[in-house]
Amino acid sequence: MSANKAAESDRSYWFHILAQTTPAARLIHAARLAEKAYLQGDRVGIICDSAAQAEELDDLLWQVRPDAFIPHTLISEPGTPCSDPVGILLNQPTAQDWDTVIILSAKLPADADQFKRLALVAQNDPEVLNQARQHFKQLRAMGIEPRVHDQRKTKASSKQL
Repeated sequence: MSANKAAESDRSYWFHILAQTTPAARLIHAARLAEKAYLQGDRVGIICDSAAQAEELDDLLWQVRPDAFIPHTLISEPGTPCSDPVGILLNQPTAQDWDTVIILSAKLPADADQFKRLALVAQNDPEVLNQARQHFKQLRAMGIEPRVHDQRKTKASSKQL
């Protein structure tokens, strides 16, 4: 297998559709995904849409678990370097800076197909689910077949949105 094919097969694209309807549930799930990726040695970028959402996630990452610490930085300006392994981003990430990107944003990164891992988290809310459907279509147009973990169903499945 060529190095390029191996790199492609190492990539993972997931949609996490939550049973809960609240934005808080979405942030908690994103924090848990960030912790898991961080513990696996990944640099993790979490894309937020607003400063309020980013600040809420910042607070949450300090207290995700009483015995855990997730070093992170809130990055609001494009091109600002992040020395911590986790960055809360208010701008578009670049593939060379992050291994795992967690999307809480209405915008999918233009180079979404370049990340090692991409996870979109959506709570069970019509507007957020519609955004997730649009992201799913965009990824498919890039030739990516994302897997879907839909918690609204009684068992985990890999069904389309």
